[in-house]
This record gives sequence, structure tokens and C-alpha cells, in this order.
Amino acid sequence: MKIKLGVLFLAALLNGCDNTPAPEKGFAGLGHQAEAFTPVVPERVFNFPADHGAHDGFRIEWWYVTANLKDDQGQEFGAQWTLFRSALKATPEQSGWSNQTIWLGHAAVTSATAHHAAERYARGGVGQAGVSLAPFNAWIDDWRFSSQATDEDPLANLQLSARDKTFSYQLRLTSTRPLVLQGDKGFSQKSEQGQASYYYSQPFFQASGTLEIDGKTYTVSGPAWLDREWSSQPLTANQTGWDWFSLHLDSGEQVMLYRMRQKDGSPYLTGTWIDAQGQTLLLHADDISLTPQDTANVAGRSMPVRWSIKIPAKHLNITIGAINPKAWMDLRIPYWEGPVRLSGSHGGQGYLEMTGY
Repeated sequence: MKIKLGVLFLAALLNGCDNTPAPEKGFAGLGHQAEAFTPVVPERVFNFPADHGAHDGFRIEWWYVTANLKDDQGQEFGAQWTLFRSALKATPEQSGWSNQTIWLGHAAVTSATAHHAAERYARGGVGQAGVSLAPFNAWIDDWRFSSQATDEDPLANLQLSARDKTFSYQLRLTSTRPLVLQGDKGFSQKSEQGQASYYYSQPFFQASGTLEIDGKTYTVSGPAWLDREWSSQPLTANQTGWDWFSLHLDSGEQVMLYRMRQKDGSPYLTGTWIDAQGQTLLLHADDISLTPQDTANVAGRSMPVRWSIKIPAKHLNITIGAINPKAWMDLRIPYWEGPVRLSGSHGGQGYLEMTGY
């Protein structure tokens, strides 16, 4: 599920450009009505590689990658890269400074003892950021997620890179596995009221390359996960934040879960079980037990950094814990995001994002 916080700041930029106040509704303004934009409806037919590109007519969209990495000594690291597209208006794309798109980039690295995050902003239409096809290339400034593949699958072989004052990474991502449509054939519902996104993933990437943190460079490798979502109103005004999990099981299976917290009523809980061949099973709230265990004080907030997850039908009974409980994204819109390790019925690793705390 990867609805990201940068959308709120983008909304502020957008309103500053248009001189029209827009009240925040729901977490990060993502529950604000968007009647002029294209709605998300069931039974959409996905079209690849075209759907790797931008989707005009929708208000928000992102390309999001996380990687769980280790060096030769077994030290654990996490790397995250995200590019967001946010439309100011539901009108055809214009060129130059008349362009109505705002772009935002987030990047971070995490170790057991350090966590660093950075952000970039750009206006569309002037070449500073964007997404192109043939070959696939998503970029903002010198941060890039670009295809090195020469065949028909642009996601078979990619380079991922970002750099800031205290960190950098250069990673190669490869996969021969199929893409995964999340939710109901790519229609990912976010509330009982029907808010939704289009959502697909590539959870089978293998990453390798170098990661630098605090002046020291490591040769690293491990599994990586791509999420792609686009929508026009993914939340309700009642939803205050979410807890999102992407898990690589040692068995070769993958699990995606999210819990949308609400001001009133129980959280909206759902997910996807992905077998080693890429076949999916939609998980409903009754299929999942997701319970916070231990908390840590992070940036003045009490954050649940250890969780119990049970999916009885799949004999899954695990505990996940943060590699670094202090993985706070201290950006203009702050949130928690970092790598986790698994123990219990299944071993493995993954990523956790928590917003709205």
C-alpha cells in the first residue's frame, strides 16, 4: 500500500500556486474530495509496460522501493527510495512552468545504529523530475530508478541511486518473477466506504551494490520490493494514519499488510499473501491478527516498533521487530519507516511504515 506523507506538503505547494485554500481532510489531506479527477473503479485491465509510467487524470501517484540489505559480515541495512507525482489540476498536462505537476522524492538508509533521510522537490515540465518509458526512467535531480534491460520487460534489470550529505547508495535490482496485482486484481480498497487505489508490486527483486553511511562504504545484497500506486482520493476524512508491512519470508513467500487507523471505529485491515511463484491470495480482516507489542519513544512519540502477526490459514505466527527503532523520517512531513526482521514460525525480513502517530 504505500500512500506517502509527502502528498500533504504537495497540497500546500499546490494551494500556494493557485491562491485557493483547501482544507485538510483525513490524514495528510488524502481524504479530501477529488471529483474532478479520474476515479478508481474495480475491474481495470492493467497494461504493461505502459502502467510503469505516469497516469494523467489521477491526483496522486508513487514509485516506491525498499531493500533489505546485508554486507559480507552479516550487518543489516535498509534502503528506501520514493518518487511521488501530485497533480495540481485535473487538466491535460502542460509544458514548461505552466505544468500542473509537483514531484517529491524521499530517500533513506538505516543501520542498527544510524538512520538518515532526505527529500527533494521539483516542479514538472522543466526536466528536473519525471518518469519516462522506453527506456523506463524515474528521476528527481540526480536520484534515479532506471531500466538497464534491453528486452520487453523494463523492470528486469534496474539501477537505483540516491545521495545526500550523510549517505548514498548505488544498487542493481533484478527479477525474472511476475508482477503482483494487489487487492482484487489491482483494485486496492482502503475503506468500507470504497476509497481505493490501483496497486501493483514487484516483491521479488534481488538487490546488490554499494551503500555508504556516515563515511563508510559497504558492499551489500538482499531482497527488494517495488510498490506502484495511483489514485485520486485513497482515504476517508475519518482515517488518521496507517501501519504498512512488506515481508520477505525465508520460504520464498511474500506478505503485504496494511492497517488504516480511524478516528471512529475499528481499523480497516487487509493484505495479500504471495506464494513463491507469484500467485496471490487476498487477505481480509478476519484472516489476520495484527497486534502491536512493544513501543519506543521516537521523536517524542510512542511508536509500536515490535508487532505480532498471525495468519492462521497459512500457519504464520511471527513477531517482527525494528532493526533500528529510531528510524524516524525527520522530513517536512515526518513519519517512521525502516527495516524489520522476522522470528517465529517463519524467518525473514521486511519493511514497516507508520504514519499519523
